[in-house]
Amino acid sequence: MLYELSSCLLALVSVALKNISRFVCYKVRTIKPLKYMDITKILIGVDESKYAGHAAAYGFGLARKLNAAVAIVNIIEPVIAPVSPMNDTTFGLPFEGGADVTAMDMVTAQNQSADTLLNRIAKQYGEGLQVTQYTDHGSTSESIINCAAQFNASMIVLGTHHRSGFDRLLMGSVAEEVVRNSDIPVLVVPLKEDNKED
Repeated sequence: MLYELSSCLLALVSVALKNISRFVCYKVRTIKPLKYMDITKILIGVDESKYAGHAAAYGFGLARKLNAAVAIVNIIEPVIAPVSPMNDTTFGLPFEGGADVTAMDMVTAQNQSADTLLNRIAKQYGEGLQVTQYTDHGSTSESIINCAAQFNASMIVLGTHHRSGFDRLLMGSVAEEVVRNSDIPVLVVPLKEDNKED
């Protein structure tokens, strides 16, 4: 009786495996194949860091291989400047709320620095490629995603700082935010310790 029961159980398992394999094969056959992704525009996020420089070199190399147009973007995060009192010449009293000349000079200097950086990177890596330049003000990850949409990019390339622990808790990770919120593929290019450029 035990032998008959085990034979019956073995037959049931065999039938079940055949049905499962048919089901799996059927499901595999009905899945639509992935279409080739046509990467025609690449947005590269850059700053003054060696990590971003490494990512830019990689992104431009990829653009050459794919014959893709390139946009580079540098994001200027808002700087909180102290408000200094200005004098009201009518009453001779100090009041707050006027434009601080120092803050305006700071914004101008940041814009000039961003232009210099973008021009240097375009010249260094972009020879023979169509390169568009963006400078944006605001949250870095959100601005990168917005510039990618404006450029109609099909891929974003970023470097990573390899922050961990407390630094990451305080600063967050721009690359991680972009990966989480982007609608297009994001290529994060790490720079290993032994590959760091000085």
